[in-house]
Amino acid sequence: MKIKLMFLTVCLFLSGSCRDSGEKLKSNEKKQLGVSKTMKEKVLYEDLDGNAVSLSDFKGKRILLNFWATWCKPCVQEMPSLMKAKSVLEKEGFVVLLASDESLKTIRKFKQSVPHTFKYLRYKGGLAQLNVYALPTTFIYNEAGEKVHEIIGATAWDSPEIIKKLKAIPQ
Repeated sequence: MKIKLMFLTVCLFLSGSCRDSGEKLKSNEKKQLGVSKTMKEKVLYEDLDGNAVSLSDFKGKRILLNFWATWCKPCVQEMPSLMKAKSVLEKEGFVVLLASDESLKTIRKFKQSVPHTFKYLRYKGGLAQLNVYALPTTFIYNEAGEKVHEIIGATAWDSPEIIKKLKAIPQ
């Protein structure tokens, strides 16, 4: 009985991480964590050159902050649609950031192996600090730096529905 319970617990844990849920923005609006919380001033990110980056550096722009990992298949699979969305969203005052808690060396190596032109960041904290327990997870911030949406799971970023919802985020 203990073995079955332990097996079930391990299966549930593994199914919750790095999932491809396909959840859309609409279904995650109910899961907003920290709506009206502003970007923290503490610098928890660095660019691939090791320079400190703060989300407040992008104040005045809407931010799509995607947490991902090189080993996360759904994370990598959603990148082409995210690149397409990026080209549309940048014209709408968005900045698209990809943050991983992996080493700078690992992120750099990944960046060199793909054609995507994202601004890659290294998150220096633990993802659990942000209540990120599954990858990919994406936070959306408005121009005031307030977190207004959270999307858990891989998403078709270039779908007309998602683009429309993101464009509708208040500036």
